Parts: sequence; C-alpha cells; structure tokens
Amino acid sequence: MILGIVSDTHGHVDYTRPAVRMLESCDVGQVIHCGDIGSTQIVDLFERWPTHFVFGNVDTQAAKLDAAIRAAGQTCHGRFGELELDGRRIAFLHGDDERRLQAAVNSGEYDLVCYGHTHQAEHHQTGKTTVLNPGALYRAQPHTLALVRLPELEVVHVPV
Repeated sequence: MILGIVSDTHGHVDYTRPAVRMLESCDVGQVIHCGDIGSTQIVDLFERWPTHFVFGNVDTQAAKLDAAIRAAGQTCHGRFGELELDGRRIAFLHGDDERRLQAAVNSGEYDLVCYGHTHQAEHHQTGKTTVLNPGALYRAQPHTLALVRLPELEVVHVPV
C-alpha cells in the first residue's frame, strides 16, 4: 500500500489541489494530514481516500474542523494520531509540541512517526523508527508531500 502524507495546507485550496492530483496519480490507499489544515474546504479535497487528520497550531477552530472531518466520513485524531497499517505502527502529530514529538520518536513504539510544522521536507532514522516530515503545501519552496510504501517504509518526497 502507498500512504500519502501531507501537512501545512493552511486553508489554501489552490495550493492543495495539485497535491491531491499527485496523490491520485500515485495510487495512494490512505492519506495522513499532519495538521495546520486551516479550513473546512481542505477536508473536502481528500474525499477520495480514507484520510486521517490531526490539528496544528493554526487550527484554532478545532470544533468546526472536527465536525467537517466527521461529516466527510474521515477521521479526526485531535492533536495526536495512531494507526496500524500493513503491520506497521504509525504515529502522527503536527510537531509544534516538540516534547510530544520527541517522546513519540524515542518511545520505540512506532515504525513511522510523521509530523509537519517546520515546512521542511526531511526523513531520518532514530533507532527502528522512521521520522518523516512531508514538507508543506503552503509557505514552502517547493511545495512537497511524501509517499510511504508499506510495509517496506520506503519514503519518497514529491514536489508538487
């Protein structure tokens, strides 16, 4: 399965649409949005896949976003999400809470920890954990997302 990872849309539909087209072309099975969603309009763009959302520091209207996510049949995980897909344990959060991010990375409980916030695409290994920031779809140059092949945990950053 290919997992799509996005972050930091900040409510900008025009920047998010090309990312959605890229996810479509890559035969993605599910999507994780690592926060700073920014508006309910962003939620609708991800209707094609089971999508898991967490809130970021700019998601000040969390109740409104939560209602939109649930109304769309998607999953809202609040500020911290956990999944198991293809035998891999995955945690995801926005990353503005550095302590919580480091606790997830250093816990040894997860095969993959995804975060956003910095608008910088990167991934590295910490012990057995792959740590991944997909970059951002707003206020980044270039705009990027990430694809993760499961269960192999092969990561590719994709400019959008």
